[in-house]
Amino acid sequence: MPKLTKTEVEKAPPREKQYTLWCSELRGFGVYIHPTGRRTYFVDYRTGDGARRRMTIGRHGAITTDQARKLAIETMGGIVLQKGDPLLERKTRRSSLTIAELCDQYVAAVERGLIIGRAGQPKRSTTLSTDRGRIVRHIKPLLGKRLVIDLDRSEVIRFMRDVHSGKTAVRNRSGKNGARVMVTGGPGTAARTTGLLGGILTYAVDEGIIENNPARGVKRPADRQRDRRLTRDEYRRLGEALTGELAELDARQAVTGVWLLALTGCRLGEIVMLRWSEVDAASGCLRLTDSKTGPSTRPAGHAAFDILNDALRVDGNPYVLPAMRGALYYRGLAGYITRLMKRAELEGVTAHTLRHSFASVAGDLGYSDSTIGAVLGHSSSTMTSRYVHRLDTVLVAAANKIAGEVWRQMTGESGKVVNIRGG
Repeated sequence: MPKLTKTEVEKAPPREKQYTLWCSELRGFGVYIHPTGRRTYFVDYRTGDGARRRMTIGRHGAITTDQARKLAIETMGGIVLQKGDPLLERKTRRSSLTIAELCDQYVAAVERGLIIGRAGQPKRSTTLSTDRGRIVRHIKPLLGKRLVIDLDRSEVIRFMRDVHSGKTAVRNRSGKNGARVMVTGGPGTAARTTGLLGGILTYAVDEGIIENNPARGVKRPADRQRDRRLTRDEYRRLGEALTGELAELDARQAVTGVWLLALTGCRLGEIVMLRWSEVDAASGCLRLTDSKTGPSTRPAGHAAFDILNDALRVDGNPYVLPAMRGALYYRGLAGYITRLMKRAELEGVTAHTLRHSFASVAGDLGYSDSTIGAVLGHSSSTMTSRYVHRLDTVLVAAANKIAGEVWRQMTGESGKVVNIRGG
């Protein structure tokens, strides 16, 4: 019976039936090895009256082995000092825990880095900001007062349908720094918000608050907007909207931002937060220090660098899309995209549509999925990891050809980009 360490826990093979590994150094501390491969820490103890109890601590991955050991020690120490029963205390607490309170606990856990995202790293601050918005605007208004232990599958489905139908939609809501927040419904919002609710309920299972996740297996609606791509005619209309007379009244940063989204395939947040120190024109790439998948090197085409050469610069401001006051970034790009697409009469087009369209153009040009993934910075690609210093010239050439084709479809021209319009 070895000391429980990360290595010992992870190398324990799953079997047909659940079994237990005990720690040789901390009596009562153990981990379940489930047939599915999941590993759950627990602690055995005796209450003041001698009754034996077993309490779940958390799932391996959500917490580390060392964190689980510390929690086990704290549990046992509390029993000695208070002569209480932490399992009974937990059951009493969870019986009155609301969805709103669970959401607050989840956010606090994310802030401490205890929730691991899809890339195997703690959730980023930008992701947490999005999660907070969905919690405040959708989850709490519809489910906040419900007790966690009372929530069932039918209520999760009803919640998803309510978000889909726009029950929580709000128009002209004032957001941070006076920005307008348009809270909408629809299949995409319903799918992503229900996914977040499922993640919060998984956290509740890991914490021993509930035994099963009622959101597990709930079929979410397809997000049709995320499959939307621009046609040649739509690309041309977008280009005309960006270069027409009305564009002269637009913020120059906003116009620059849309061009960069269209010509690089980057995510909205990657362009909004792009710094000049991350622009490597000599190597033909953007060296992002922080993206959805962590540090990422993105090849970029000549058309994108022509846009960057003509971008607004503000002394003392490190951002490619600078705010006009202070060393901050421009916050109005998402709202500008909504207004721009209305002007261009393009329905259902978002920043993600531009990214998906960039990938689709790459596919039209005959590039493989692995090349497209590397150019877009997908987490499955190893060619754009944080360790790349000299970017593969093949990828740079691919990004250049894709950007050039996007530019041609938007303007009907090839070659150097004209000066950006905008105020």
